[in-house]
Amino acid sequence: MTLPQAAGTLSTTYSHAPLDSLLAQPDVLAVIAFGACGRESASQDPRVIHVALEPFGAAPFEVWRGTAPVVHGRADDLAFAHDGHLLVAAMDVPEIDGDIGSAAAHAYASLQRQTEALGYSHLLRIWNYVDDITLGEGDRERYKQFCVGRAAGLGDSFHTATLPAATAIGRIHPTGGLQVYWLASRSAGTPLENPRQVSAYRYPRQYGPQPPSFARAMLPPAPLPLLLSGTASIRGHESLHHESTDAQLDETLANIGSLIDVARELRPELPAELGASSPLKAYVRETTELAQVDAGLQCRLPDVPRVVLHARVCRRELRLEIDGCHG
Repeated sequence: MTLPQAAGTLSTTYSHAPLDSLLAQPDVLAVIAFGACGRESASQDPRVIHVALEPFGAAPFEVWRGTAPVVHGRADDLAFAHDGHLLVAAMDVPEIDGDIGSAAAHAYASLQRQTEALGYSHLLRIWNYVDDITLGEGDRERYKQFCVGRAAGLGDSFHTATLPAATAIGRIHPTGGLQVYWLASRSAGTPLENPRQVSAYRYPRQYGPQPPSFARAMLPPAPLPLLLSGTASIRGHESLHHESTDAQLDETLANIGSLIDVARELRPELPAELGASSPLKAYVRETTELAQVDAGLQCRLPDVPRVVLHARVCRRELRLEIDGCHG
């Protein structure tokens, strides 16, 4: 397999610097502000993305840097920033009468149209934040309806060979809408799958009428980092270790390690293990387990930057999920 040619740079770091000083830097594509930190920020800069998930401890900003100079603005319901190589964009889509499927369909049709209009036609990585993600029974569960809507919005032109990496996480406190933000490029990346897991888009019918539409990871053109999808304690297609947070953490990190191994077959210069250049976000279901997961990550990965967030995972038996980047 031949990897795409290099296109731009991207770094992701966590910072406690003042927001104004971060936004003054000419290479900043986005600043993700979590919880109260996001609510208290009065900035209307389109590069600031407010994520309504409460962190464990003092929340840093998540800072994405590209190649200066960065251009940013708004178009209809879209906030965007780009540097000639990469685009970061975000939108909030209100739900009408609690219809998450229709909101997802609108969001994904719109994000494709507007991303291409800005000249960045290759989706690399998407984050989705959803109210009450596991509310409802059977096929009416909201995550399953989100998957139906997402697929409808992507349309027939999207194939598994081009699916982006993605995360879908539930908010603890509903906001009445779907939040989506994403990274796109002028150059295609290489979607990756995990040999320890069934590809999400091939899940059996028991997981809903429409399998989730994402790749387990995305390897963009060098020197961009490996982009890891939301990863949990799943082997094959089944959730494991329902009663043990520590065991789910170990299984999740094993899955991330497997994805790094797959990526290194294509890009051997990637570090073999998670380290200081591998910032992670951990989403934890129970308030009482936030400290446990934070301590577990510190013990297992002392050099890895991290944010631990109180959130709902898309399966009720999963206690945590992790995403991030590497390299």
